[in-house]
Amino acid sequence: MKQKISIILLLCFTAIACKTPEARRPVANNSGSFIKESVDRNKKLIKKEENKILNIIHQDSANNYISSSNGFWYYYNTQINADSLQTPQYGELVTFKYDISTLEGNAIYSAQEIGLREYVIDKEDLFTGLRQALKILKEGETATFLFPSHKAFGYYGDSDKIGRNVPIRSTITLTTIEQIENQNQNNP
Repeated sequence: MKQKISIILLLCFTAIACKTPEARRPVANNSGSFIKESVDRNKKLIKKEENKILNIIHQDSANNYISSSNGFWYYYNTQINADSLQTPQYGELVTFKYDISTLEGNAIYSAQEIGLREYVIDKEDLFTGLRQALKILKEGETATFLFPSHKAFGYYGDSDKIGRNVPIRSTITLTTIEQIENQNQNNP
């Protein structure tokens, strides 16, 4: 008798244990509306900034602006047409100076305030537009760049003088380009 009860209990536990687990329903259902609203807000912001930049370009007949495939505009103050000069490549050390102002030309940081800077191409942290702009210039060239906020300091600003979502103007002079020894060992 005890054996029959043991077998029946064993069969009952086996049947219960073999039951497939049921999927749980999510506690909260996100519709993605916040992300959609954020994307729409950013698209409007970018369009507004681009229109402001294009208006500045349209009013400035003295300079020949170039539209970069990276999403900013620039013109050369000093351009060198020598084919022998190259633009900086990955891992090269560049020395440069630059300033930052509002799109209207009001100074935020002067070149003297920032000072002469050194940067190893694509190996150090600079704001996106500056990193891309340095790759366009040849040694000795100076250009003025108009960066929308997403190519400058973006949503957070620089935590000092540049607020959030502020498009900027920057005049950059590339002074020197130097190859760093053992560069080939560091290439990815």
